[in-house]
Amino acid sequence: MPRALPWAGAARRWRGGVQRRALLCVLVAAALAGCGTWPSGPSGAGASTPPRATFSRMAVAAAHPLAAQAGLQMLREGGSAVDAAVAVQMVLTLVEPQASGIGGGAFLLTWDGRRVQAFDGRERAPGAAGEALFLRPDGSPMAFAEAVVGGRSVGVPGAVAMLQAAQRQHGRLPWGRLFEPAIRLAEEGFDVTPYLHRQLVQEKATLQAQPRAAAYWLGPDGEPWPVGHRLRNPALAQVLRGIARDGAAAFYEGPVAVDIVAQVQGHPVNPGGMTLADLDGYLPRERAPMCTLWRVRYRVCGFPPPSSGHLAVMQMLGMLERLPNVGEPLQQGLPAPAWLHAYTEAARLAFADRAAYVADPDYVPAPGNDWNTLLDGNYLRRRAALVKPVSMRTAQPGQPGPLPQAQAPQAEQPEYGTSHVSIVDAQGRAVSMTTTIEAVWGSRLLSDGGTGLPGGFMLNNELTDFSFAPRDAQGRPVANRVQPGKRPRSSMSPTLVFDARDGRLLMSLGSPGGAAIIHYTAKTLFFTLGAGLAPQAAVELPNFGSMNGPTLLEQGRFPAATLQALRERGHELSEVALDSGIQALLRVPGGWVGGADPRREGVVVGE
Repeated sequence: MPRALPWAGAARRWRGGVQRRALLCVLVAAALAGCGTWPSGPSGAGASTPPRATFSRMAVAAAHPLAAQAGLQMLREGGSAVDAAVAVQMVLTLVEPQASGIGGGAFLLTWDGRRVQAFDGRERAPGAAGEALFLRPDGSPMAFAEAVVGGRSVGVPGAVAMLQAAQRQHGRLPWGRLFEPAIRLAEEGFDVTPYLHRQLVQEKATLQAQPRAAAYWLGPDGEPWPVGHRLRNPALAQVLRGIARDGAAAFYEGPVAVDIVAQVQGHPVNPGGMTLADLDGYLPRERAPMCTLWRVRYRVCGFPPPSSGHLAVMQMLGMLERLPNVGEPLQQGLPAPAWLHAYTEAARLAFADRAAYVADPDYVPAPGNDWNTLLDGNYLRRRAALVKPVSMRTAQPGQPGPLPQAQAPQAEQPEYGTSHVSIVDAQGRAVSMTTTIEAVWGSRLLSDGGTGLPGGFMLNNELTDFSFAPRDAQGRPVANRVQPGKRPRSSMSPTLVFDARDGRLLMSLGSPGGAAIIHYTAKTLFFTLGAGLAPQAAVELPNFGSMNGPTLLEQGRFPAATLQALRERGHELSEVALDSGIQALLRVPGGWVGGADPRREGVVVGE
């Protein structure tokens, strides 16, 4: 059973186009020997690809150079991988506010050289939230755009409490030291990057409608701040000072908590029901990680429910192992049509199970009362046997074990957001952390923590990860329906991989990207350890997948011959932007090499 961390009572008891190559060289010069020639990323959407350096002692892969550099600084001072993760998250709150931050939640896997632990900082539904949260007066589910903006969608944030829990067990530096890089950057300011500017442009209309967010993120002319604008955040600096001094209590009670509740309850169109008691009562969880044998040689460890990530990733890879005549995965350097057919059919089967069974285990029992029934070899063999030469297009859930209660599959609905961090420290300890506020810019609500100063942190819209429709037409409950105090199902897939023969850590990886996180993580895992590519080469491969609907292909990345071959196999194709943000570290002779997704602004730094 998952457990609340033993120290965690009420919060009041807790004390204690690319980005310019020259800019990136300056930011990581201390960690990298030189900047060399950096090829542009495959989609031209994010930062240039970093050099293929090998780091002998330590490495940090994160979604922004300033955040990665803060983590590396902690490692150089003797900090642990968990210490570095705290520093990275605080800087990401400042420089990648549209994706993650202290107003959201996170899943953290850590390896201390002896065991893997899973720290659950997922947001919770407020006590006032019920099954009808996202239903209109006539009983029909709201549209996503109707539900997301405002206080209704905000879950009780969990990142700060979870990070303090993990750092109390695994930290080597003083808690307050971990906040200093973010506080300094918030006071001095950081330059708006091309990626952040694009995210502001895309959400300008919704941000304009939220007075606080508009006042901070948009200029006097109502336009997003331009690339290169120096943006300071005095409100966030003051909030972080309080957390650095007083621990998580400074977030979950007092002025910060009062302001969060005021923003949630006071939204003029779409208020929520979060209370001070909800914040004060938040408890992180330590859950048993799921570790699964893959290809005999690898022990893949991931997060259990409420994450669906590990289950879906390992179902897909496990079914692929059991399919005959899949063929070579690569053809002329790109995923081959026959392999893509097999993979996306396995994905349909995995996502059908995900929709039917996976939810917060404190509320919904597993099939057969054991989540591993979904990964049982005989079950995966039966599921793999359903893959035929012609696409099934839509799969039905299987029967991995007896259901303790009748459940209905959840209808597909949007999932967005997130950031990922992979870290290895000088002692070989490691972190894989995926962190989120859900959609880009979350609920679009900005909390200044009660400081009255410009800036602050974005509040999540995590409750939209619940099923909007709580029951099907027959009245059967959806496993992932809204219930008071419940954690919504997630696709976050932080992953650590070990050599099954000698127990050595081999890899840390994960990605943002909503439900597609599952595919981004599976792709990187398969093409590195399964097909022998370097992490950067695997990351740069075009993205693909299926959520049990059309076959999704990254727009403009696949040749016409591949599209035609899939259509001949019965696939309905949809070419879309699949902007992953994979961060990966892989053990090689002499140390570690990394992969940072060129579709965003990630980098790998180390020494």
